[in-house]
Amino acid sequence: MLTRRHILASALAAPAILRLGTGTAHAATTLKISHQFPGGTIDKGDFRDRLTRVFAAEIAKRSGGDLTADIYPGSSLIKTNAQFSAMRKGALDISLYPMPYAGGELPETNIGLMPGLVSTYDQGLKWKNQPIGKALTDFLADKGIMIITWVWQAGGVASRSKPIVAPEDAKGLKVRGGSREMDMVLQSAGAAVLSVPSNELYAAMQTGACDAGITSSTSLISFRLEEVAKSLTSGAGASYWFMFEPLLMSKAIFDKLPKNQQDVIIAVGNEMEAFGKKGAQDDDIEVAKVYEKAGAKVSPLDQATVNKWRDIARDTAWKDYTGKSAAAANLLKLATDVSA
Repeated sequence: MLTRRHILASALAAPAILRLGTGTAHAATTLKISHQFPGGTIDKGDFRDRLTRVFAAEIAKRSGGDLTADIYPGSSLIKTNAQFSAMRKGALDISLYPMPYAGGELPETNIGLMPGLVSTYDQGLKWKNQPIGKALTDFLADKGIMIITWVWQAGGVASRSKPIVAPEDAKGLKVRGGSREMDMVLQSAGAAVLSVPSNELYAAMQTGACDAGITSSTSLISFRLEEVAKSLTSGAGASYWFMFEPLLMSKAIFDKLPKNQQDVIIAVGNEMEAFGKKGAQDDDIEVAKVYEKAGAKVSPLDQATVNKWRDIARDTAWKDYTGKSAAAANLLKLATDVSA
């Protein structure tokens, strides 16, 4: 007897469907795109949600409707931390996913949030066409994941009390860093750390389980952290926190598609990178306005302060990451070769 659970499991494991035409059947694929961020429309809302909607519209247009996608925001299809593993197994097609969330499964992915490693958008986006890009792409492909769109985001700090600008400001506070490596830096600065995805940060700060959260400018806005924060440290001018948050796809699912559909996905994915960069940079500016309006104190970061965080990171997180595996050591070496 088929239960609801069996039906749902079958639906998740079968992204490709057969669309019936007039008298004949032809293969048409409907992809499932999952992410943890608030849903909106193609024109309004979190730019990461909008990116997936523009992507879906474009692949449908260019494939003549043979390739479509359904969007599942707010982790409504699969829980946040489970999305990476689901793609590796072919149970989820696509996710716009914060790379270091996969660090528990593949420690090497924490290169996507290594404090002080990336200091500008252009530096991060250079990775794609440098040896680090090939090494990271090959590593992920071997694990069943494809990078479809390269997206980087600068971050800042929302605090329930005083601003956290320099490392010494974090002493004695409970802070969410966003990756194991960022947590190591915070602990070296005297903070306690809390590991939660950004969509759970509001509740953690509201209840006092967390004093401050470091996350992307977009998440600082989308998750309404200004409602529970009195201070914002903005990463608009300079930041030690850059998150690699790409559009990823299950390699098993991609490999099953006909070549013309694969070509459409790759082409549209490449074109979405400019959209992602602009969305992130716009939010770096917008976040200060949102927090000022809510009455929060907004503090900028300067390069000298960023360098303090980077110095701690080099002595702690970078060294620890290098010791994880030969692949991790190689990724970090190649990433440090990319100029700002």
